[in-house]
Amino acid sequence: MSQHFQIHPDNPQPRLVRQAADIIRKGGIVAAPTDSAYALVCRLDDKSAVERIRQIRGVDEKHHLTLLVRDLSEIAQYARVDNTQYRLLKATTPGPYTVILEATREVPRRLSHPSRKTIGLRVPENRIMLALLEELGEPIIGTTMQLPGDEHMLSDPDEVMARVGKQIDLVIDGGAGTLEPTTIVDLTGDEPVLLRQGRGDAAAFGI
Repeated sequence: MSQHFQIHPDNPQPRLVRQAADIIRKGGIVAAPTDSAYALVCRLDDKSAVERIRQIRGVDEKHHLTLLVRDLSEIAQYARVDNTQYRLLKATTPGPYTVILEATREVPRRLSHPSRKTIGLRVPENRIMLALLEELGEPIIGTTMQLPGDEHMLSDPDEVMARVGKQIDLVIDGGAGTLEPTTIVDLTGDEPVLLRQGRGDAAAFGI
């Protein structure tokens, strides 16, 4: 059974954030709140933890997992971004958006995925998640909490604990999330393309 931390959504307790970061560093999978639903996250380099997340979600390696970063300064290492794309990102982050960008060579190497040419990136607007990223000092890989056969994502920490508590290492209770997903925008072409309308206003990308 996983551990359960109650972390304040506006003023995350540093001691609990440190403990959560240690669990991730040691190969653990954590369910944590974001600015949409809850997400399953782990270390970017941890192939075993990434595989466990895929098994819990019931998705194969063709399914994009998302790189969560604390700010735009971390993006250049993982994605190729031109001036136009950067201006769009600066105007929309942090926020409930996932953007698809052309991946650098660092991504397939770190993900042990030889053919990954694109990467989904997020700068979340959630104080618990941002505190966790700050404590870790590096991006983490994650995916929305939506279990096989479910129509909706999980946004209630008690339900997360009941459904996957035996399969993961920690549930961070940061209060109820929302059932609305992030808005996904593909920035790999000449013009932004809306792939999924969610919480974020796609008009911010000129769509």
